[in-house]
Amino acid sequence: MYYFPMASVQPIRKTQDDPIPLHAHAMDNLRYIRKTMERAGSFTAVPGWGGVAMGVTALVASVIAARTATIDAWFATWMTEGALAVAIGMLAMRRKAAKAGLPMWSAPARKFVFSFVPPLIVGAALTMVLWRAGAATAIPGVWLMLYGTGVITGGAFSVPVVPVMGVCFLVEGALALAAPPGWSVPWNDVWLGAGFGGLHVIFGFIIARRYGG
Repeated sequence: MYYFPMASVQPIRKTQDDPIPLHAHAMDNLRYIRKTMERAGSFTAVPGWGGVAMGVTALVASVIAARTATIDAWFATWMTEGALAVAIGMLAMRRKAAKAGLPMWSAPARKFVFSFVPPLIVGAALTMVLWRAGAATAIPGVWLMLYGTGVITGGAFSVPVVPVMGVCFLVEGALALAAPPGWSVPWNDVWLGAGFGGLHVIFGFIIARRYGG
């Protein structure tokens, strides 16, 4: 009789000498999930009621600016309104983010800011150029178009309604620039009031109702 030696059974995967603790796996998974969600997330702290407040102040500014006696007073009125709107927007975003328990300076927020701000910087530079050149009547259209551009680019990292608002600003700015020269002076505050006032109120209300205050 012949006897065949039996082969020993070996595990397919060799066991590790020092197994990784379970909590380490959990922490790695949570870290990965958090980073993935942060990268893929949208900036949802766009202010709704804050946008409404910005629109109301712009409507008031349009009435005041229309009654100014000089171009310098008109320019100062809208510069003051711009600074006030920025302050309202920042406070509203901070409040909304805190209420939702979200970090103010998250990855989506950074993407939003870095996409939104450059067109505004260009707008500030062009404003000075147009002002020195005596072409102040072109300023409202430039403001509306570049603000709309910033809202569109920043809105790519936010809720869907934000880019739509940017397109409306862009279209209105184009109409303001294309208006006949005779319309420019009397219609300047109408364009700005309808844009920074009316559009902010309308879309701010939509954002507040659909995505929270």
